[in-house]
Amino acid sequence: MLAGLSLALSACDSGAEAPGQEQADLAAQKASLSGEIDDSRAGDLMPAINVSDPDGKKINLGALQGQPVLLNLWATWCPPCKVEMPMLNALAAENSDSLRVIVVSQELSKPENVLAFFQQKQLDNLHPWMDPEGLIGKALGANVLPITVLYDASGREIWRVQGEYDWSSAETQEAIAAALAE
Repeated sequence: MLAGLSLALSACDSGAEAPGQEQADLAAQKASLSGEIDDSRAGDLMPAINVSDPDGKKINLGALQGQPVLLNLWATWCPPCKVEMPMLNALAAENSDSLRVIVVSQELSKPENVLAFFQQKQLDNLHPWMDPEGLIGKALGANVLPITVLYDASGREIWRVQGEYDWSSAETQEAIAAALAE
């Protein structure tokens, strides 16, 4: 629980948006996305941690070997996370044959918030996995949300992005294609 709280406090305001507080348009939001690809932890194994969906279905991340995985940790109260999710949904659709995109909410409670967000944003290429205890963030050494890690088919880290990132950019497509070609 403490790991999840530290994620919340270090990156995003976990409070509800005030009425009338509007997000800027998507183009302006994308322009402010400042995360960078970091390969300093390349070779680290994907944590073998169970995540569950709001219906109670579970998967163990360590058992996802066989296909490259892009693992994203996010929360509904994290503004950059909310900007990234539609881009990750599109990325999942565009790369469904070669890459599995797994998004794991770090919500401390209220799985209905995750489901409502998925419905509102029509995230039909993603599944609403949850890690309410923040175990994955702790295992990854994450101190911000969002954090996204690309793993190869054997479950070894290729690179990660801490903080917000434009998952729709040509640079992203090139970085993913290059990593998957190795």
